[in-house]
Amino acid sequence: MVATTDIAAHSSPQLKRGVLNRFEMMGQSIANIAPTLTPALNISVVAGLAGVGSWLAYLIATIGLIFVGGCISILARRHPEAGSYFVYIGRNFGPVCGALAGWAMVLAYIATAAAVVVGVPLFLGNLLSVFHIALSTPEMVVITILFLGAVVFAAYRDIQLSSRAALVLESISIGIIIVITAIVIGKHGTVVDPVQLDIGRIKFGAVMSALVFAVFSFVGFESAATLAKESADPQKNVPFAVIGSAAAAGVFFIILSYCMIMGMDDDAGAIGGSASPFAAMTDKAGLPWAAAIVYFAALVSAFACALACLNASSRILYSMGRYQFLHGSMGLVHKRHKTPHVAVLVCGAITLALILALLPQGFLGAFGLTGTIATYGFVIVYFGVCITAPVDAYRNGAGKPFYIVLGLLGTALMGFVIYSSVVPYPTAPFNALPPAFVIYMAIGLVWFLVLKYKSPQVLASIANDMEG
Repeated sequence: MVATTDIAAHSSPQLKRGVLNRFEMMGQSIANIAPTLTPALNISVVAGLAGVGSWLAYLIATIGLIFVGGCISILARRHPEAGSYFVYIGRNFGPVCGALAGWAMVLAYIATAAAVVVGVPLFLGNLLSVFHIALSTPEMVVITILFLGAVVFAAYRDIQLSSRAALVLESISIGIIIVITAIVIGKHGTVVDPVQLDIGRIKFGAVMSALVFAVFSFVGFESAATLAKESADPQKNVPFAVIGSAAAAGVFFIILSYCMIMGMDDDAGAIGGSASPFAAMTDKAGLPWAAAIVYFAALVSAFACALACLNASSRILYSMGRYQFLHGSMGLVHKRHKTPHVAVLVCGAITLALILALLPQGFLGAFGLTGTIATYGFVIVYFGVCITAPVDAYRNGAGKPFYIVLGLLGTALMGFVIYSSVVPYPTAPFNALPPAFVIYMAIGLVWFLVLKYKSPQVLASIANDMEG
């Protein structure tokens, strides 16, 4: 890389290089997906739309996102950089397009962190209710702020420690879900559900309608790519983590959705109408004690997910700071901890501000709003990456037909997700989110165009640097 634009290269501290193995990298993506939150909450929408075909919606989503993961892998092998998507797209379509991709992903990761942190009072309230304990709203707000503070501390302190913690915490929560599900299915005495396996009962139109929400369960699977600089072997570890996490989460979602509907005696509507779908299943199975464990698992998953989001968003800010798209302090690295400490603190502060701004909507309302706008940022960049992968391969003499097919399939799926997110147009208060996202992206575009006008030499140097 050309040193003229790499601010971090001129300062002594650098990100820790080569410290993350493939399983720690995969832990970053798995934690960002937060698989536990799907049976705890997200599956309600999928089951409400797809009914007994929910498992099929997750199967199609899994295949589609493995295509997207394949496109990311093509780019990651050639561009093992911190910030990933900013660099992938920027090197092929110019630095302004790359900066907009980074701008969208920063919003996506920070909004996801805000969503899971603001969900903590919901999970904690449900956990405490089992023991007949209730906390006031101010007390819940204080706990939420302290929870976020712990997440920021872990991200600030050490990337290897935080990645391992994310992997361990998410593994514990997934293990809890699997054990309880096995107990419920054991009461049925069989794993064969003739209703769900009867293709004639599945409404394929409903499955396609639910597909967009099934895809939402996976967002964040790509985040291991943002830690490429800190990976021991990014050309191998990033593809393993991205594709592996999508496949592993997909298998988990397929099996769990199948088992949950079976556990409800094929009453998918009961899951679709429940704010606590997994607890509804355990209650029906006569396991009321399991609810407390499920909510505890959701709290554990929320910590791991928020931590993964701050790790990812701070690396994108770090990369954009190094390239002078943002203030140079974003590209600084802590002398002792070797983390982009300023970027981590900025991401934490923005997350807190977003949470506090949305508190008047209530915890559940804030969860829905932040989660929805986060998805807009993710799918736009997924769409761009699927277009970029075959272009990048062709430009570098590796344009195989397989790459083109992979890119077309991924682009088609993400295009459908984008279309389905605004058609039919969402009702209030979600109707404000599409224009809010457009305004956010417009602000970024204006900022980058002003930079191009005022400092064309910087942009020319960045473009040079991005040639890799």
